[in-house]
Amino acid sequence: MRAVELDGSGQWTGLRIQDRPDPVAGPGQVLVKMRAASLNYRDLMIIDGRYRVQGKEGMVPLSDGAGEVVAVGDGVTRFGVGARVMSVFFPRWHGGRPTATALADQPGSTRDGVLSELVVFPEAGLVDIPEHLTYEEAATLPCAGVTSWAALQGPLPMAPGHRVLALGSGGVSMFALQFAKLAGAEVIITTSSEEKAERLKMYGADHVINYRTQPDWHRAVRKIAPHGVDHVIENGGIGSLSRSIRACSIGGVINLIGVLSEPENFDHTPLIWSICDIRRVTVGSTADFQSMLRAIDYAQLHPVVDQVFDLDEAVPAFKHFTHQLHIGKVVIRIS
Repeated sequence: MRAVELDGSGQWTGLRIQDRPDPVAGPGQVLVKMRAASLNYRDLMIIDGRYRVQGKEGMVPLSDGAGEVVAVGDGVTRFGVGARVMSVFFPRWHGGRPTATALADQPGSTRDGVLSELVVFPEAGLVDIPEHLTYEEAATLPCAGVTSWAALQGPLPMAPGHRVLALGSGGVSMFALQFAKLAGAEVIITTSSEEKAERLKMYGADHVINYRTQPDWHRAVRKIAPHGVDHVIENGGIGSLSRSIRACSIGGVINLIGVLSEPENFDHTPLIWSICDIRRVTVGSTADFQSMLRAIDYAQLHPVVDQVFDLDEAVPAFKHFTHQLHIGKVVIRIS
């Protein structure tokens, strides 16, 4: 089989395709012929050493994939040959509060990921794909989709009339846009260009703010929502947090997810005077995943896929992703 590996250089330009022996499913394991995988910002951080677990030479990257079951080991009862399945980001976090042990097992980080023609998963590391989704669409869900769902279904579950602010137009923000619209919420989203702004409106965004022409974008948010927004999908990190706090309503929730913006001196003044909740969101459990899938299936929702590359185009896929040319998800078709 073919698999994409890291070359140990700390650069995505060093991704290489290698031949490996075909794996075999052992007891409690499932062998999957991978059809597609999607990129997350976390994957870039792993490669260049900015993640808490660094990618080592020879490791297969990416956590999010979808494929077809081709063999099962002894004791497997949930899946049979031919089943269409997706990977689970945290295969040991089944539900409830996470534990250190559950969070320590991450495909594409602590062990080989899914950018390979064949992958062995533990039975608990897979869920079924809704019938209406393609493999490419399903591959976008395990990290970005679950993250957005867990954020918006947290201590203040989204509801009709809520206002949601999503920073940027990547996978997490686009899922937030889609899920919020399903719930009857109003969505404000930020982006870096007028071209992207027009596309975001086509996808259902009620308001789009260009953060390059309006660097104090929280002021524009407050003009739209004078009392602030109920939910913030905070993908920027410290570089944008003080503005997110200013944009949030009393009793609103800021979901800390990404670290996409450049760090800067954090202005703690709005934090002192704010009356909002700030929570860290680390994807979600298998129970969160299943809850999200029920909503996706009921609504027949299709994830936003920006562009699909082939396996031998892994480097161009990462280039496209790194340059932030995308809206939604970048996918690599494996077979």
